[in-house]
Amino acid sequence: MSGRSRRSRARAAPPPGTRWSSGPYRSRRPWPLRGRRLSPSLSVRTLAAQVFLFQALIMLLLVAVGAAALVVQGRYDAERSAEDRSLAAAEAFAHAPGTALALRSPDPTALLQPQAEQARKGSGVDFVTVLDRHGVRLADPDPALIGTPTQGVGRAAGGETFTETFHGRPADAVRAVVPVTDASRRVVGMVTAGIEYANVGDVLNRQLPWLLGAAAAALALATGGAALVSRRLLRQTHGLGPVEMTRMYEHHDAVLHAVREGVLIVGGDGCVLLANDEARRLLDLPADADRRSVRELGLGPGPTRLLEAGEAVSDEVMPSGDRLLAVNVRPIAPYGGAQGLVATFRDTTDLSALSGQAELARGRLSFLYEAGMRIGTTLDVRRTAEELAEVAVPRIADFVTVELLDAVLRGEEPTSAVHEMRRTAVRAVRAGHPLQPVGDEIRFVMADTPMVAALRRGKAVLVPDLHTAQDWRAQDPAGARRALDYGIHSMISVPLQARAVVLGMVNFWRGAGSPRFEEEDVAVAEELVARAAVAIDNARRYSREHAMAVTLQRSLLPLGLPEQDVLEIASRYLPARSGVGGDWFDVIPLPGFRVALVVGDIVGHGMQAAVTMGRLRTAVLNFSSLDLAPDELLGHLDEMVTRLDAQTAAAADDREPLTGATCLYAVYDPVDGRCTLSRAGHLAPAVVDTQGGVVFPDLPLAPPLGVGGHPFEAGELELPADSRLVLFTDGLIENRGRDVDEGLEMLSSTIACADRTPEETCRALVETMLPEHPRDDVALLVARTRRLDPSCVATWDVPPDATAVPRVRSEVSRRLADWGLEDVSFATELILSELLTNAIRYGAPPVRVRLLLGRTLVCEVSDGSNTSPRLRQAATTDEGGRGLFLVSQFADMWGTRYAARGKVIWAEQSLDRTVEPDPAALFDVMGL
Repeated sequence: MSGRSRRSRARAAPPPGTRWSSGPYRSRRPWPLRGRRLSPSLSVRTLAAQVFLFQALIMLLLVAVGAAALVVQGRYDAERSAEDRSLAAAEAFAHAPGTALALRSPDPTALLQPQAEQARKGSGVDFVTVLDRHGVRLADPDPALIGTPTQGVGRAAGGETFTETFHGRPADAVRAVVPVTDASRRVVGMVTAGIEYANVGDVLNRQLPWLLGAAAAALALATGGAALVSRRLLRQTHGLGPVEMTRMYEHHDAVLHAVREGVLIVGGDGCVLLANDEARRLLDLPADADRRSVRELGLGPGPTRLLEAGEAVSDEVMPSGDRLLAVNVRPIAPYGGAQGLVATFRDTTDLSALSGQAELARGRLSFLYEAGMRIGTTLDVRRTAEELAEVAVPRIADFVTVELLDAVLRGEEPTSAVHEMRRTAVRAVRAGHPLQPVGDEIRFVMADTPMVAALRRGKAVLVPDLHTAQDWRAQDPAGARRALDYGIHSMISVPLQARAVVLGMVNFWRGAGSPRFEEEDVAVAEELVARAAVAIDNARRYSREHAMAVTLQRSLLPLGLPEQDVLEIASRYLPARSGVGGDWFDVIPLPGFRVALVVGDIVGHGMQAAVTMGRLRTAVLNFSSLDLAPDELLGHLDEMVTRLDAQTAAAADDREPLTGATCLYAVYDPVDGRCTLSRAGHLAPAVVDTQGGVVFPDLPLAPPLGVGGHPFEAGELELPADSRLVLFTDGLIENRGRDVDEGLEMLSSTIACADRTPEETCRALVETMLPEHPRDDVALLVARTRRLDPSCVATWDVPPDATAVPRVRSEVSRRLADWGLEDVSFATELILSELLTNAIRYGAPPVRVRLLLGRTLVCEVSDGSNTSPRLRQAATTDEGGRGLFLVSQFADMWGTRYAARGKVIWAEQSLDRTVEPDPAALFDVMGL
């Protein structure tokens, strides 16, 4: 309310029966006289005196109450301030980085006592005491109390922070108790800080006389000048009352003194109008800085330029002495006067240092992350060591050498003999370095060298200056001199170990133009080597397991191709880069100069796949000995896989099931050139004719083995002589860069050459279609067909009459004579007589005899019956039952196979030797 309005209201007539109170403040509320009129003798002075006395009493009461409240509030504030200071000091010391480590040291008192005293002096508290987790003092301002227990700290031992007013020995105090925890949030100690209770009210006691005097003076002055002061204040504050003025003062004090930011107000003439305490501290202003020109303050060129320019600036960082200040400038024109400005200054020195450290840490983390991505990309020990050296140069070192134990390079378990290693990788920023090359044997024979010390301690050893390291020179003085002359001056040796086993050694070197290694570099080098050690150990174990699996698989694959005359065969097996698989092939000679070709693929890789492949290959060999048709053989194989999978599932085995294995089984007959094939989920073979044309025949396809529920079918191909049959697994044509169709086209173009041998075809396919390290294993089988000469085949159709046997035997004898086989004529005639007699007597028409001449002589007798004869021991009273025994004695091998209609009984005789039957066995069987 303005002064004019107040005067207007003062001149207004009061209501009847009321009087205005007198005094320094005019009351805006009427004061009723309870219906009494003033006595005529009561003068205005008396009334004024009464009013003054009444106001004096009120002021006295207010001053007394205010003084008492100030005393109580002061004591309360003093206690709260003491608690806050104590809590801040205790928490700062408890959460300091070195406190927890010092509590775990062998002598915590020696480390903590000076730090506690320094913290006590810096924080202004009376004591800072460090306790162990049982409450025993480890550091105290009074050394005599060290080792004595402290009372009332049980809550802090349980992990709780609290403040309290403590009463007890050694003195009553306001104290704070803060637990000290390690990285796992476990309490390892406590810190107490506080102010003795006697000192809490010391400041208040010193201020008490001043408060009482000020109260008396306020009472005296308030009664005489309240009105004048109030009117003056109202005019000066534009109507603001005491509350508003107090709030403005508090805001002013908070902005200028409480905040940790310097404030500088400069007038339009370039002189300082106001500078708070923080501005004086940050800018090192002189005590008489007010009203002095900015140029006279010695602020430096940067701040002076900004303050003189008067332009708006936001967070511009500039140096001021040994500090970095963030400066903000805003121009102002107060009360319409001359142009001025307000500048704020914020100390960012610590923030910049922390930012630099954070940036350095971020760079190291980024480097270690990159190293983790680049090291161990292959499962090769040597390549992994080379990757370690490539990552480290030039990021943390100018030269890096990696030495590994010979056992590690061979994939074996490392031994305790770690003082002889093989240099595996060397990396340098420039050529011509004096370090030993890759392949050299490195021996650590001197006990005092940094390398031996690193191996003995199991941790890195830093040599910041090689010029003064005599122990390093002792190993190889001449080599050390060459390295120093080259400029190498600093080194870190780190043992390369995994699972607490030493695998090798890594040395980091720095040369001319690079700073020395520091302790911070040691941590980075150790972390880098630790990651590389895991990759090298994985590569070592993989190399060992891969070698074992490859050895196992190669032992399960055919060691050599069997001898036979009807197919010219070449084969390849290439294990996958990531491990051996279950691909296999086989060549199985069958009776009648026929040959079975097998190619299969087992799901998965590794040792289990190799073992599974061996089981299936053995099963195929066993089933082929029964001379089954291809579709029947795959049917039996499918049943076996189903049973094995059922057994694996019932046993809760963690092995992979066999379901999904594929197989292609083909039987080639050189007599008529027919090839019968059946496949279970496998790719069809490629057929190359004599002109170089390539086709992929459309053969019946059944699901993979183990699926069940589907019959297997066989297809037939007629292959002329010199045709090539190419059997392969999917690893030959499939990879990430091409699909199956593209692979088949590429295979077709590679083998489309008429005059290539099977060996040349295999070589061309491997070189053209496979990388150096294929991702999947590959089995490849190439066979070039041959026909049996028609002159080496003789066939007779025999009527179902026993009298025809002598005639056929005579014709066979003549054909043997034509072939020049008179030496085996007797045995052959005997075998033929027995087999033919059995076919006529027990078989069914049609009956046929066939002789085949190759590297052996094969005699075959077929009939239309499916009844298979079997060898048995005839009794002396039996008239028959001795024929097959005689056949087994005179033939090298014999057996039965089933055809589409009927069966074939065959007997095979070697031509390079004459079978000599056991006479005793013959006499026994004949009853002689």
